[in-house]
Amino acid sequence: MEKTKYRFIGASDQQRGVPQPPLEVPADPKKPVIDLPPPVSLDIPEKDLRTAIEQRQSIRHYAREPVTLDELSFLLWCTQGTKKVYGSQATFRTVPSAGARHAFETFLLLNNVDGLEPGLYRFLALSHRLQQLDIDPQLPHKVTEACFNQQFVLMSGAVFLWTAVPYRMTWRYGERGYRDLHLDAGHVCQNLYLAAEAVGCGVCAIAAFDDDIMDRLLGIDGESQFLIYLATVGKKEGDAPGY
Repeated sequence: MEKTKYRFIGASDQQRGVPQPPLEVPADPKKPVIDLPPPVSLDIPEKDLRTAIEQRQSIRHYAREPVTLDELSFLLWCTQGTKKVYGSQATFRTVPSAGARHAFETFLLLNNVDGLEPGLYRFLALSHRLQQLDIDPQLPHKVTEACFNQQFVLMSGAVFLWTAVPYRMTWRYGERGYRDLHLDAGHVCQNLYLAAEAVGCGVCAIAAFDDDIMDRLLGIDGESQFLIYLATVGKKEGDAPGY
């Protein structure tokens, strides 16, 4: 924290005239891509904001009912949805981000989503699509173990895994950008909590995970891209305890 204070920060790469990094990690041309229901087509029940805030709690017990594809599309839109793209310079999304840098990529471990094969996926936010990455049936167990055996990971309908591409942020803000990444993670996850209330889902944020193991499972290097936060999502049970 001390070294991210402004007095320790010199000129950023942006100030030096270095070209900015891409707005999104390119899709793997060898992996299948799946269209999601477009946000404008979704028929989502209205939910009063105050009610959603008052009802929000962390839920670790989920019904066996699958999350629908429409619900998944809605939750992805609410957490990283792209409202406008300004060429190769910036995106405006459904969550705030320092300097509109939006340094996150969203991975998904799908356990019980109607119409989608269980496995690891990535959300392609600029085109609102999914890319299937891995359908290893052991992945849910490996992710659960990497989250120190929190069993609700295994029982959830989906796990949202947000990775940070730090250079997207530090290109403009230098080392100070590492603070912004963690602030942005909070914005994204809170949107997931509140949006889930509209579709009868519960959420539980997770900060306890083995960084190195999780990065390996996601196929990222842990330096130029690393896991910063994750959260489980599942349909609520009638008497699901929360906090």
